[in-house]
Amino acid sequence: MQNLFNYISRKSPIHELTGATKLICLLLWTFATMMTYDTRILAGLPILAFILFGVSKIRLKDVKFMIGFTLVFMVLNNILVFLFSPEHGVGLYGTCHQLLPLWGGKYLTAEQLWYHLNLILKYLSSIPIILLFVCTTQPSEFAASLNKIGIKYSIAYSVSLALRYIPDIQQEYNDISKAQQARGVEMSSKVSLVKRLKSASTILIPLIIMSMDKIETISNAMELRGFGKNKKRTWYMARPFTRRDVLSIIFCAILLGLAIWSNVSRGSRFWSPWM
Repeated sequence: MQNLFNYISRKSPIHELTGATKLICLLLWTFATMMTYDTRILAGLPILAFILFGVSKIRLKDVKFMIGFTLVFMVLNNILVFLFSPEHGVGLYGTCHQLLPLWGGKYLTAEQLWYHLNLILKYLSSIPIILLFVCTTQPSEFAASLNKIGIKYSIAYSVSLALRYIPDIQQEYNDISKAQQARGVEMSSKVSLVKRLKSASTILIPLIIMSMDKIETISNAMELRGFGKNKKRTWYMARPFTRRDVLSIIFCAILLGLAIWSNVSRGSRFWSPWM
């Protein structure tokens, strides 16, 4: 079973950034992407995102499942938007250039296609950066960075535990799946998708029980060690901010500022060649 949302150790400039820097950059980047429908900005963000992906030395095969899942979701989202509102772009951009007749007196318009292009660009801008953040951020170092920027250490440690536990859940699911298959439960492509989903659902109960048992074990261990007693704590993985961290934050802040300026200067989030 392929690992999802797991830290992948590489030696790259992206890995050398602190976890807090990567979180701040992720938020700034995401706000910039979601805030505007200016295609001129959105067209450049995917290119930059894939360049950063290459710099991180994360290979596509390391995250191919999530990329495939995202592409399927992106296609389904565009199809559903078009089916339920085939002239939504006309209302957004305020112009209408009809291309082909559709059902119910509606038309396929250039504005609608332009709107779908923007949706695709938003996906291509956001998903690589999210995967980059997850795959290049060591959970313990990330928790230390969060605490350094003022977040309570108990909350930061909870985030670290959540990130650490995702690979464990995947491994437990894989182990239970193999045990079920050894008992004759068919989960391969030889059976229909519906039957595979039903078989997969039988894994959830033992997975939940094992997860609750592990949570109780971790909670007891932390309580016995006096976790949360003091207002502050030290961090083994703590790292100071460097010039590279500051420059990365400034760069992402400039992207957000560019998106805000684009919206304010035109008085609208939307841009098209016909406006």
